[in-house]
Amino acid sequence: MALLAEQEKLIPLQAEVCAALANPQRILMLCALAERPYHVSSLAEHLGLSQPVASRHLKVLRERGLVRAERKGAMVEYRLSDPRLIEALHLLRAVLEEHLTQQWRIALDAADKAGAS
Repeated sequence: MALLAEQEKLIPLQAEVCAALANPQRILMLCALAERPYHVSSLAEHLGLSQPVASRHLKVLRERGLVRAERKGAMVEYRLSDPRLIEALHLLRAVLEEHLTQQWRIALDAADKAGAS
């Protein structure tokens, strides 16, 4: 029972991370930051975002602990806080791809059955 209580303490934190990942632009930011660190202006340019929009997204990611910021002179450099985040995103993508494939097969089977009638 103690293990369940410990896991329950993490659930709100998981929900916060999931909320941070609920925006496609933030997921793209994480993927870009997995390749290399970026300053906000270069990341915004790389992703085709305005600097204010990129800054707001980075703030959310930073507050959730998904990215970290390091001051480099007058600039702030952002980097992924843990490479396992990308592994988790890849795993989630694989689950979604499998789910979509299953849905596609069900749709094809239904179309075949309807055509055979």
